[in-house]
Amino acid sequence: MTTTADLSITVNGMKFENPFLLGSGPPGTNGKVIAKSYDLGWGGMVCKTFSTDADKVINTTPRYAKLRGRASEEVIGFQNIELISDRPYADWLDDLRQLKQQYPTKILVASIMEEYRKEAWQRIVREVQETGVDAFEMNLSCPHGLPERKMGMAMGENPDIVEEVVGWVKEVARIPVWAKMTPNVGNPTVPAAAALKGGADGISMINTILSVCGIDLKTLRPMPTVEGHSVPGGYSGQAVRPIALRQVMEVARANPNVPISGMGGIETGFDAAQFFLLGASTVQVCTGAMLRGYEIIGELTTELSKFMVDHKFASLRDFIGKSLPYFTTHHDLVDRQRAAREQKESARAKIAAGRDAETWKGDIARETTDLVTN
Repeated sequence: MTTTADLSITVNGMKFENPFLLGSGPPGTNGKVIAKSYDLGWGGMVCKTFSTDADKVINTTPRYAKLRGRASEEVIGFQNIELISDRPYADWLDDLRQLKQQYPTKILVASIMEEYRKEAWQRIVREVQETGVDAFEMNLSCPHGLPERKMGMAMGENPDIVEEVVGWVKEVARIPVWAKMTPNVGNPTVPAAAALKGGADGISMINTILSVCGIDLKTLRPMPTVEGHSVPGGYSGQAVRPIALRQVMEVARANPNVPISGMGGIETGFDAAQFFLLGASTVQVCTGAMLRGYEIIGELTTELSKFMVDHKFASLRDFIGKSLPYFTTHHDLVDRQRAAREQKESARAKIAAGRDAETWKGDIARETTDLVTN
């Protein structure tokens, strides 16, 4: 019987002490907070997305909106209109270099984004990998604020551009490259396949969902409201988890054995277990850590360990993708239900026939006894 669970996993040659990464966003906004996450026990960190030109990044205030439950104050959905990092590029290079010196065994993933120019993408890759980071996550999926510059989602929703840009990066990258995909497409397997064709070593998914969090019924203005106006933003939090699970399942089923870093509404270790069962090999947490604190990592590892011990799984590889075979077509569901119903009816008929046979045997036995007696 399994009494302990091994939470370590090796993905693309990177050894994670546990599969939980803090996802790209406010939790990884600079070296100081990333160091804090390592000290608390996170298995890896994806820093906040940055580019070589921070001067074009101008954030607004406010930039967050929360969707709460009707009968409680619980935050079930979270929207942001925050852009990528506005910190100078040189500061990021310094932070990444120092982090790898201080935490050589911790996994550090650099999230990068550039405009649709080969020289820009290849420059950032060449320079950032010299800091010693373990991998890149290409942000091809930011849903707001940058598509007008042909960045983020504007790239990720176009499979031809995805393949081309990933190819540019892979020409110069000496470390693993994950492509972070947008959920704002009809079929997530199409752009993911393009990224893999371009040479991506893994897929990260999902980024936030383009949304309008709500309208203030007193002012009649959309939220978050900036000088009376707003824009659609990225939706995250526990409400998006069913959508994330479906997209991870689709991509995992279409691309067996491809590393997937799954995210979207993960707030417990049991949430994470569902992503592993659908094919993810690591998971990322962003909104959950923002709402509950970086210390959530203790609960995540404890709960995932409990799930594994309860099911007698010694390692993560024992159950990654284990639930994928149970997805099928509606036509097959109908056939399976019909077959099960026919099997039950057949079993009932056999039982009834057996009872009739026993009754007949009893009647014969009684008649025979009467004849002998008389």
